[in-house]
Amino acid sequence: MHELGVVTRVADAAAAAAASQKLDKILSVTLSVGEASGIVDEYLTDCWMYFRKRHPALSESELVIEKVPAVSVCRACGCEFSSNASSRKCPACGSEKTHLLQGNEIIIKALTVAEDE
Repeated sequence: MHELGVVTRVADAAAAAAASQKLDKILSVTLSVGEASGIVDEYLTDCWMYFRKRHPALSESELVIEKVPAVSVCRACGCEFSSNASSRKCPACGSEKTHLLQGNEIIIKALTVAEDE
């Protein structure tokens, strides 16, 4: 389960950002997670619910997951197409010489903080 490692790094980065900006509370952390990353959303959320309690600024924060579609390009004909883990064969020419352009990433997209009162 690599979700725990991902959550550990995300929580540490968010907590460090909160500390450097002198923020008491982060309301949510939004992640862009690629479809081909191998991340299981439910596991990621479960890990977040447990691990966020280790950082006071994150203790009540929500984890928002935005999926990034997997897109590949064919090296033979240049066709870009939606891909998945089971098939990356080019639908235009049938070549298996393809390359994943996006869909493997895990990126902290945004931190939402409470406005000053």
